[in-house]
Amino acid sequence: MDRRTDDDVLDAVGPRLRALRRDRGITLADLAATTGVSESTLSRLENGQRRATLELLLPLSRAYDVPLDDLVGAPRTGDPRIHLKPIRRFGMIFVPLSRRPGGVHAFKMIIPARPEPLEPTPQTHEGFEWLYVLNGRLRLVLGERDLTLPPGEAAEFDTSLPHWLGSADGGAVELLILFGLQGVRSHVRTDPHRSSQGGSRR
Repeated sequence: MDRRTDDDVLDAVGPRLRALRRDRGITLADLAATTGVSESTLSRLENGQRRATLELLLPLSRAYDVPLDDLVGAPRTGDPRIHLKPIRRFGMIFVPLSRRPGGVHAFKMIIPARPEPLEPTPQTHEGFEWLYVLNGRLRLVLGERDLTLPPGEAAEFDTSLPHWLGSADGGAVELLILFGLQGVRSHVRTDPHRSSQGGSRR
């Protein structure tokens, strides 16, 4: 049973918002431009000098794409089930499996089947990523390496390296992904000495 008072819940909002913003790599200036809330107000809100109100939290909820309950860490009541909300980006489906801001985020990623496999378009961003193939054959392009990972294969890499994930044969691919900031690593890595038929196996 959650015995926190309303004041306890509201006092925890600022640190939670600050951790979420830093985890997303967003500056106060960027967030102010997105939400229409001034930098000074956002700063006071994160530092606990300004109490959270619905007027302030609604634009932040939209900017971070998280439910209001998650934003404030409100006590859970009633139905204990987690209602997952798939996110569609870059032609792929991401199902968030973790709910807390900060730290490592877990996703189930689904790459839909296509008549023809896509051509790689490598991207870079800050962070570290670990993945595990559940179904299908994943093509992982990482720097100059071009790997094919069948079900049961796992890989880990620094996302500051140019990388791309796609289907190796046009079929659907399902995988689990753990994503964290720089310095947050797991224990399974791609092996540069292996052939194109996989990363490290555990």
